Amino acid sequence: MPFIEVGATDIYYVEEGKGQPLVFLHGMSSCGEAWFQQFAHFSDRYRCIAYDSVNHGHSSNSPRDEDEPNRADELEGFLAAMGIERPILAGNSMGANTILRWAVRHPGEAKALIPSGMGVPPGDGPAPRIAAEPLDNETLFLPIGDSLTDGFKAAQPRMYERYLRIRSTATRLEALRHPRKATRGLLGDPAEMAAGVPKITSPMLVVVGGLDRLVPWAEHLHQLVPGSEYHVIEGAPHNVYYEAAAAYNTRLDAFLAKVG
Repeated sequence: MPFIEVGATDIYYVEEGKGQPLVFLHGMSSCGEAWFQQFAHFSDRYRCIAYDSVNHGHSSNSPRDEDEPNRADELEGFLAAMGIERPILAGNSMGANTILRWAVRHPGEAKALIPSGMGVPPGDGPAPRIAAEPLDNETLFLPIGDSLTDGFKAAQPRMYERYLRIRSTATRLEALRHPRKATRGLLGDPAEMAAGVPKITSPMLVVVGGLDRLVPWAEHLHQLVPGSEYHVIEGAPHNVYYEAAAAYNTRLDAFLAKVG
């Protein structure tokens, strides 16, 4: 079980394969191990890496009396600690948001960017709240909302159950039972994001499940980033990479083949 210290956080990560680094970033209340289907598909050609963000998975918790840590800072620190330059970054939901915020700081430093289940809120109205609900002291397996469909649960109960188990760690339970103070460090400022993403020059593929309520966000991101590609996987939910892994992986293959 490899760990690496990033600032005050003891980060757990998984790694497989050699070559061009392909780093996967999980969503809120998920974990790096949820990308196991992508590891199986890509590790013969890429150095696949996925880490657990602070307050998630097997990484350490932040102090209860401090603000929620800035995930973009964490990604910067992780890449530096691992000695990774010019990565391919793929992330879902919160992980995609982290990638975009990092890319605003480093517009052309990634080999490629693949955000899914996220984007930029369209219009001038307030962005919907995206945050995990506080947890009671009895729950052990974390709820997932609309991240996966009931059809997937019925058709592949083992895969559905597996997702519940791998993410419901002591670290994440602790963080939900004792929520840190909400700050813009979690998802950033939508206005700043809208102003920053058009400057991104790294190749970008925006992926979204057709059932995802954030389809308008993904569409808007695609419109804002010149030269970006956009792909909807019909019938797939918010966790498009997990439930529709075969379609997701195939689309990434085609995009990465063009990136080189």
